Amino acid sequence: MSENSFKHMSVSELQAVMADKSHIVVDIRDANSFVNGRIVDAIHLTNESLADFIREADPDAPVVVCCYHGISSQQAAEFLISQDFTDVYSLDGGFTQWQIQFPDNIER
Repeated sequence: MSENSFKHMSVSELQAVMADKSHIVVDIRDANSFVNGRIVDAIHLTNESLADFIREADPDAPVVVCCYHGISSQQAAEFLISQDFTDVYSLDGGFTQWQIQFPDNIER
């Protein structure tokens, strides 16, 4: 069952699990930022797409929420927990940190 709280994940930890595609990465940044660069296979989560994501995603699959710097993603992760998602992470440092550490793993 849910621990009623999201967890934190470093960009290095996310990089380590990317190969097995077990984690769903959702990006909550604005559309322009998302189009100009995102973590490979990230899903753009907006107010418009949120209801579909909640309805269609596996609530027990690990979900990693990415924003700019790892601040806004914490609120979004908490919201997903409140929607009965059980394994939710906020990406520490956000896309900014990902871009610094893994510039070759950016999809445009």
